[in-house]
Amino acid sequence: MDPIQVQPPVENYANPKTCFFHVLFKASALAFYILSTLFVSSFVIIFVVTVLLAALDFWVVKNVSGRILVGLRWWNEIDDMGESVWKFESLDQESLTRINKKDSWLFWWTLYLTAAAWIILGIFSVIRFEADFLLVVAVCLSLSSANIIGFTKCQKDAKKQLQQFATQTFASRVSSTIQSAFSAV
Repeated sequence: MDPIQVQPPVENYANPKTCFFHVLFKASALAFYILSTLFVSSFVIIFVVTVLLAALDFWVVKNVSGRILVGLRWWNEIDDMGESVWKFESLDQESLTRINKKDSWLFWWTLYLTAAAWIILGIFSVIRFEADFLLVVAVCLSLSSANIIGFTKCQKDAKKQLQQFATQTFASRVSSTIQSAFSAV
């Protein structure tokens, strides 16, 4: 007899609608840019629609899917001195540990793969000597890169907060243990 092997349950996406829209805007900007020359003869329409789709992707990632899929949010402000200041928010440490692995994987991989796709399309524009299409790629790549930089900095900030939380928790446990040991004497 064959022993019955129990396989661990497969973790599904916790937020399938958010994942869908996270990928949809990235794919639509790339697909329109790639396929537009087959159907549209006006560069202005190609530029406007592609950049609009990339801007929608930027907004969805920055304000919706980043918050829901990985629990991170970032923005940039100009302070009173005229300096650029990055602001980061993340879920509390307990909630961050409960983030769905598939959601997180999809978020990070699509973020980086989209930027890589825009870089490849930029190389093709340079090879074909199409400076106008290179401009479209540059705008889309800059929007994609802004999200990569923002979320990477935000993730590092969240990890630093987690380390500080763990250090403070450990120090308070040791301190209370020592205090209780001396109070018992």
